[in-house]
Amino acid sequence: MQLLEFEKPAAELERELEKVRAKAASQNIDMSDEIAMMEAKLAETRAAIYQNLTPWQRVQIARHTNRPFMLDYVSLAFSDFCELHGDRHFGDDASMPGGLARIGGKRCVVIGHQKGRDTKENLKRNFGSAHPEGYRKALRLMKLAEKFKLPVIAMIDTPGAFPGIGAEERNIAEAIAFNLREMMLLKVPVIAIVIGEGGSGGALGIGVADRVLMMENSYYSVISPEGCAAILWKHRKHAPEAAEAMKLAAPDLKKLDLIDDVIPEPTGGAHHDHLTAANSFRDVVLRHLEELAAMSTERLLEARYQKFRNFGEWIGK
Repeated sequence: MQLLEFEKPAAELERELEKVRAKAASQNIDMSDEIAMMEAKLAETRAAIYQNLTPWQRVQIARHTNRPFMLDYVSLAFSDFCELHGDRHFGDDASMPGGLARIGGKRCVVIGHQKGRDTKENLKRNFGSAHPEGYRKALRLMKLAEKFKLPVIAMIDTPGAFPGIGAEERNIAEAIAFNLREMMLLKVPVIAIVIGEGGSGGALGIGVADRVLMMENSYYSVISPEGCAAILWKHRKHAPEAAEAMKLAAPDLKKLDLIDDVIPEPTGGAHHDHLTAANSFRDVVLRHLEELAAMSTERLLEARYQKFRNFGEWIGK
């Protein structure tokens, strides 16, 4: 598994622990005291690392190749998933899967960005960067949810919408802008969750929601730290400084009231324990769904409008 630089002290302890366990098993020696001490040390080291993460370290975790992706959460936190394909205009975008599902027994429509873990899958999923037809498919499914009075759950995990020539020819900017307007007017509850990367308009294209949530080690930003560093410092090596200045991590965005909730991840990050992360995801989403279900359509739309209308504050001197 991909090992991040700041994870190495814990990984070294884990390797030593495995050696001791193997020795105890192969030689039939009681080493329970040593094992218990090493397990305690490992837990302490992991806690020290993950309770003091910098924004740049969170960005690295958000991009981890073993992190649960959209379809992993669908598999672990949802049931009865039936994928629906195509935008009814151009084609089917594999980087934006979606369909009908249940979460906690409640019917819903789920959509989201999907990345790949190897070259073949990344080419199929276009590295999680959706084309215009991906956003149009997402909106088609949202309109289907509205027709059948189902809540919409959108999972965001993209470095940004695809900036290629074909996407520009098929009006990627118009597709995203249209989604922004139409999502604001949807007459059903909408919950958006940033599960990894939340990059630029590509993220916002399915991110206009009554509740915007973030996994603990995800980020949400108008530009990548490397892009910001290249503009302001003229070099990508300043990405850690950019990440710090941009306030793109979930705890910072919660303090600024730009998101509604932070979904806790297991110690070590979601890439170490998919099931625990998915259970936490499901519990928090269901709590917010219950709150939204109690609201009338008129109140829901007004609250959504006011939520985004109130973003951005200016304090005069």
